[in-house]
Amino acid sequence: MKAPLAERVRPTSLHEFISQSHLVGEEGVLTPQIKSGQIPSMIFWGPPGTGKTTLAQLIANESERPIFTLSAISSGVKDVRAVIQKAKEQSGLFTTKGPILFIDEIHRFSKSQQDSLLGAVEKGWITLIGATTENPSFEVIPALLSRCQVYTLNPFGKEDLENLLRRAIDCDEELRTKTIDLKETEALFRLSGGDGRKLLNIFELLVSSEPKKKVTITNDLVLQKVQKNTVLYDKTGEQHYDIISAFIKSIRGSDPNGAVYWLARMVEGGEDVKFIARRLVILAAEDIGLANPTALVLANTTFQAVATIGYPEARIILSECAIYLATSPKSNASYLAIKNAQSEVRNSGDLSVPLSIRNAPTQLMKELGYGEAYQYAHDYERNFVPHEFLPEKIQGASFFTPGKSSREKNIREFLKARWKDKYGY
Repeated sequence: MKAPLAERVRPTSLHEFISQSHLVGEEGVLTPQIKSGQIPSMIFWGPPGTGKTTLAQLIANESERPIFTLSAISSGVKDVRAVIQKAKEQSGLFTTKGPILFIDEIHRFSKSQQDSLLGAVEKGWITLIGATTENPSFEVIPALLSRCQVYTLNPFGKEDLENLLRRAIDCDEELRTKTIDLKETEALFRLSGGDGRKLLNIFELLVSSEPKKKVTITNDLVLQKVQKNTVLYDKTGEQHYDIISAFIKSIRGSDPNGAVYWLARMVEGGEDVKFIARRLVILAAEDIGLANPTALVLANTTFQAVATIGYPEARIILSECAIYLATSPKSNASYLAIKNAQSEVRNSGDLSVPLSIRNAPTQLMKELGYGEAYQYAHDYERNFVPHEFLPEKIQGASFFTPGKSSREKNIREFLKARWKDKYGY
């Protein structure tokens, strides 16, 4: 069987590798490691078709290491242990260059499967390279994540996609039998969504469907030959980000109709329920916050529920949550507060904690003044006594400003009654 074009033109050296210059370009963070052969365990995080598998293979070639490959879709703990045993046997043949174990779609591994990798990575029997389209912070167990460097791969830009096409035309024997004119490429690039593999698959379809020796690529030809319904919603391409953006902005804008429409687009496209629910949790804190704290409780409950239930019933829970958040009062006061405080920390550095509010577990600390003059709030009327809790250099700084929702007006009055004009409430 003939291999697809994307496989036929897969790079065999880093010199042929297109894009991801921030990783493997002249100033790339991986370049010196590859040259030295000191390869750490790592996870490549990025959209499909951006070179994760290819890069893993090239790293193995450049560092002259054997590579074992597993797919998380079809491999279990037994397969992982068998490969680790082979790698362990081979690692004895190398002093500093142990075998590489590449696991595609590592986010699909269960906790027990990921646990089975820990010992081999820690003892150096293997150098793990995982590939994932999902955020490793959520999909990879902390113990394994702490032993790996995470590198992000970017979707291909227009120039990258054009270079990919021209390289395919120059390198592939079958394509060289035809005269190909890239007259228009906008539709081709748009349908690829920054996915190099998809681009080459579509391109091969177009060229092979044209009986003439000369093929002129135009936008009309692309739209005519490619089935439009296959790109109605691509949960890993550009629309993935555009539609989740429209969904979030509809809720932020208090439009439940827009919210459920974009939710339906994602549901029909098979979007991961946990991805949608995760964004709802973030929105509940960032855009609703103190105007309605129950929103965060509901969003978190939604995340737990849909992760347990899955499709198709999860769509109902997501709809309820989206409508509730869209119709809730809005406030970004908490978001702005932590943003302002972080800005101050970056600006003023690590200021000392005032002596009065330091912990004093030992007699020596007490003698040094730790905790001295601290006034216990519950000993005073209304459980409050004015005290200075900020470092001396930034005393009086205000990071939190209550919004205009009814609940936040009550918060403003609460603070004003206690702090008077100190923070401008």
